[in-house]
Amino acid sequence: NRPVCTACGHITFLDPKLAVAALIVRDGQILLGKRGPGTRSPGRWSFPAGFVERGEQVEAATAREVREETGLEIEPGKLVGLFSEAGETVVLAVYEATIKTPGAVPVAADDLVELEWFPLDALPELAFERDYRIIERLLGVRT
Repeated sequence: NRPVCTACGHITFLDPKLAVAALIVRDGQILLGKRGPGTRSPGRWSFPAGFVERGEQVEAATAREVREETGLEIEPGKLVGLFSEAGETVVLAVYEATIKTPGAVPVAADDLVELEWFPLDALPELAFERDYRIIERLLGVRT
């Protein structure tokens, strides 16, 4: 069912919102951010991520979100996958990413209150169930 104007019959399509996430892996460790107050799943860990703005290229949005949340300049690489769930209004495009400046130190900002590098085989409690599927997909892509 879609909302329809009773006066003119115009149908409003409630399209999904596109978000992006970056998987930044270095020396067998992945960069995760602790989500801050006012976010979904505050206090839990997830990837640098955020929404794509209208008219923005998806890869550019990935680089922008990483810069806003970590201060890092990255190069989005291979698309790991698109993730969606029934009843969820957000579709998530997940990219592998590399840091443009080796040795750059990430600094938590925006929606994140802390950043930390975690071994891929010793992850903290992740913010969303899909995050575990994303890690599995990443490991499958890398083998």
